Amino acid sequence: MSNMEFEKLLPGDESKISEMSQMASEIVREHYDPILGKEQNDYMLVKFQSVEAIKNQLENGYRYYFAKVDGKNAGFMAFYPRGDAMYLSKLYLYKHERGKGYSKEMLAFLKRNAKAEGLFAVELNVNKRNEALEIYKRLGFEIIRAEKINIGSGYYMDDYVCRLEF
Repeated sequence: MSNMEFEKLLPGDESKISEMSQMASEIVREHYDPILGKEQNDYMLVKFQSVEAIKNQLENGYRYYFAKVDGKNAGFMAFYPRGDAMYLSKLYLYKHERGKGYSKEMLAFLKRNAKAEGLFAVELNVNKRNEALEIYKRLGFEIIRAEKINIGSGYYMDDYVCRLEF
C-alpha cells in the first residue's frame, strides 16, 4: 500500500475549488476527448467540473476529495449518498498515476465512508466505451443496467450503471 491521503474539499475554499476544477479539466480532457470528442467533452467540463459546477455540487451534498501521494495530487474523487448506496460521481487519476493500485485505495476509502453512513453498496455510471469499465469489473462491480442521459445541447451520456455490494 502507498501512503495515499485524502484531503476534503471545503465549500468556501475558493483556491482549492479552482485547483480541483483545473485538475479535473486536465485529467478528464486527456481521458475523454478520444472517447466523446473534444466538443462534447468541453461542454461536459463546463457543466460538471467548472468552478461554479463544483461549488454547486458541494452545496448539494457532494463530497470531493483530493487523492494525494507523498503530498502531491494523484487524482480526485467525488461521491454522495443516493438511495441505499453511496454514488461515486467521479474517480480520476492522472495518467502517470494509473496502474499503481490507487483506484483500489480510493475505493476502500469510499467504502469506509459508505459504511459509516449505514450504506453497503456503491453505484456509479461509466461510459460504455470507457476502458475503465474493465477496472471496475475487476474491483467487483457488476453492470446492473444501461442508461442514456440527455445532458443538454444535443449531448447524451451513454452509460452502464454499475453496483458493488459489500
